[in-house]
Amino acid sequence: MANPNSSKSALYGGLVANIGIALSKFVAAYFTRSSAMLSEGIHSLVDSGNAILLLYGVSQSQKPADARHPFGRSKELYFWGLIVAVLIFAIGGGMSFYEGIKHIEHPEPLTDALWNYVVLGIAIGFEGWACWLAVKALMQQNTHAQAGFWTILRQSKDPAVFASVLENLAALLGLAIALLGVYFGHAFNNPYLDGAASIAIGLLLMLVAVFLVSRTKGLLVGEGVDEETLAGLQEIARSQPEVEHISPPLTMYLGPQDVMMALDVEFRNELTAVQVEHAIDRLQDAIKARYPYVRRIFVEAKAVSARQRQSQP
Repeated sequence: MANPNSSKSALYGGLVANIGIALSKFVAAYFTRSSAMLSEGIHSLVDSGNAILLLYGVSQSQKPADARHPFGRSKELYFWGLIVAVLIFAIGGGMSFYEGIKHIEHPEPLTDALWNYVVLGIAIGFEGWACWLAVKALMQQNTHAQAGFWTILRQSKDPAVFASVLENLAALLGLAIALLGVYFGHAFNNPYLDGAASIAIGLLLMLVAVFLVSRTKGLLVGEGVDEETLAGLQEIARSQPEVEHISPPLTMYLGPQDVMMALDVEFRNELTAVQVEHAIDRLQDAIKARYPYVRRIFVEAKAVSARQRQSQP
């Protein structure tokens, strides 16, 4: 599962990198009149704000439970993850797309290409470092030896990690697009190519935002654990000697490391109330030993005879 310290390290690293990169890109865009460079500056500025929002979400999600939030506030991180996705789409993607269209309608000749190349080179170095921190945090979530990068990314339940990874990957790809736009725009003396690069960056950010919205939406509305984990939970329950029958567990992610589970269990009829109570304790201990992130376990206990009475006409 997610390591909060590694998640924060990735976010802080991305924040420091993006603030410095955004400033340098805006300076370069001012001197060179490059639309792609301006789009990249907007992209880095949005990424900086997103890192701050996700750090705030991490802080809020770690607050203890209270009377108004009896299950804690772990889902707060999912809410801010959704806000980040909307900002990427609306501000990052939308403004980059708009700047590209405006530059194509009213092209301006590019000047001082050296500024662009220097800034892009520095930005690639910083973004590569931030991306490495984010990917490192993501890979620490890997619980399956043979799981690949994209599988881990799709299965991640921590927006602080998977949003950071996608943002930094998009940033590196966006820098490559901007570099190509600036290079070919100068090589062919064609400012339209610079505008086209800005549009491509905008579409890239919109695509990333759609993926983030899809992931955070599923977690907000009550996504449960994967099929392999469900099978493991049922295996543990059925292995208990006092258990006669169980219904499929009902699970829901409250946060990256906070799963709630409800389990309907039918115990053997000859058990006393005290024995059933002890059996429930052992069942909960066994589940938490194997899946420590399943923090809240609600067991509805029934005797076999009760099911038999319910089935009688």
